[in-house]
Amino acid sequence: MSAFASKSLLAVVTLAGAVGLSGCATKSYVREQIAPVSQRVDTLEARLQETDGTAKAALAEAQAASGQAQNNGQRIDQLTGRVDGVDQRLTAQEQRPARRPRH
Repeated sequence: MSAFASKSLLAVVTLAGAVGLSGCATKSYVREQIAPVSQRVDTLEARLQETDGTAKAALAEAQAASGQAQNNGQRIDQLTGRVDGVDQRLTAQEQRPARRPRH
């Protein structure tokens, strides 16, 4: 073998070794490394959607309860006015002199 051929062979072997050891990851290696992270992300997304659904349901219930509380407050205000009117009539009756029954 000539000196040129042996130098060429050495260069090719060195280049092949450098490419092989350069740290290029294969697709399968990348998939293996990403799979656990991807699974965790999927799990977290599912939990987030569940939490979001729970939060939306709680908000809807809170809004409904708020509306009901407002309705109840209005009814109490109406009843308070009626009770005050009855109380005033009773107080007025108590302050009138007692009538003697007619015989």
